[in-house]
Amino acid sequence: MALCHCSACQKRTGSAFGVAAFFARETVLVSGSYADYDRPADSGYRVLHHFCQSCGSTVFWEPSRKPEMVAVAVGAFADPQFPAPQKAVFAERRQPWATVTLDP
Repeated sequence: MALCHCSACQKRTGSAFGVAAFFARETVLVSGSYADYDRPADSGYRVLHHFCQSCGSTVFWEPSRKPEMVAVAVGAFADPQFPAPQKAVFAERRQPWATVTLDP
């Protein structure tokens, strides 16, 4: 679980950050149709995003920096009991008013 403050996640979500759950690629089964968007990440690596063709929401993405992983948008689970993020990345791009306390 990670909370990302990068500029691209802010643009992608329309919010101050994105939150993702990362899973080993071999444990993820995707069904249904989706559209793709490939972009460079703030890290310099590429990220292939997959969007729902019906509502436009980002559902999952594949970071080239971690080819063994698939990231799933936590909001896609629609589960208020979903575990909290354990780390934050790109904190230098955090909106100054966006404060989040992560459990140690």
